[in-house]
Amino acid sequence: MLDLRLYMLQRLSALVMAPLTLGHIAVMIYAVQGGLSAEEILGRTQGSVFWFLFYGTFVLAVSLHAAIGLRVILHELTGLRGGGLSLAMWAIGLVLLAMGLRAVFAVTAGAP
Repeated sequence: MLDLRLYMLQRLSALVMAPLTLGHIAVMIYAVQGGLSAEEILGRTQGSVFWFLFYGTFVLAVSLHAAIGLRVILHELTGLRGGGLSLAMWAIGLVLLAMGLRAVFAVTAGAP
């Protein structure tokens, strides 16, 4: 039953990631074609609740999606199962989430 729930959760995270990825790519194309510098881009994103929520949601979905996918790969490569496999999945997910949120805070709230 856990595998089915993780499967569905991974598919739902993909549904969240898809439009956010397209939005990110569209914004990057606009920024590059507009000739915006990194300073100008940060000037637009820092202090913005919208961009914080946009990229925060993206990071959360990616962390969840990747951790579940890597759980399957880890099981297939090593035969790990049970609590060890779940611990590895949670550790990977939390590390990815921490790194991603650090980047989100840097872009939307300013450098630490």
